[in-house]
Amino acid sequence: MSSAVTLIRSASLSDVAQYAYAATAPAGSRLIFLAGACPLNDDGSTAAPGDYAAQAAKAIENMQTALADAGASLRDVISTRVLVASTLREDLVTAWQVVRDTFGEHDVPSTLMGVTVLGYEGQLVEIEAVAAVLDS
Repeated sequence: MSSAVTLIRSASLSDVAQYAYAATAPAGSRLIFLAGACPLNDDGSTAAPGDYAAQAAKAIENMQTALADAGASLRDVISTRVLVASTLREDLVTAWQVVRDTFGEHDVPSTLMGVTVLGYEGQLVEIEAVAAVLDS
């Protein structure tokens, strides 16, 4: 199935960013707004305490489940916001690299933010996303 998402790269802006600078979805597409994907196990416990990469991977796994339940996949994501509970750039980069590697060539517009604390005990990473799918 063809994606509704068109990624826009700007030749007028730096090519250092590891994502498209903008994305669009055509009229008639359905937007899906996901709650922040958290690194929670099925029993509600926080996965991988202290491990930014493992928590990012678990958050992505949970995001993929939510997307599938909404009739979408990672290829339908139009933007992300990656929240990392740390003041250290290397922790943000560790979490970001997992997200970047997972999305691959579908490098959606993204924001990476360091925050002071997240909602669950031991939570270090949360990933917000918006997706777009073509209406059938």
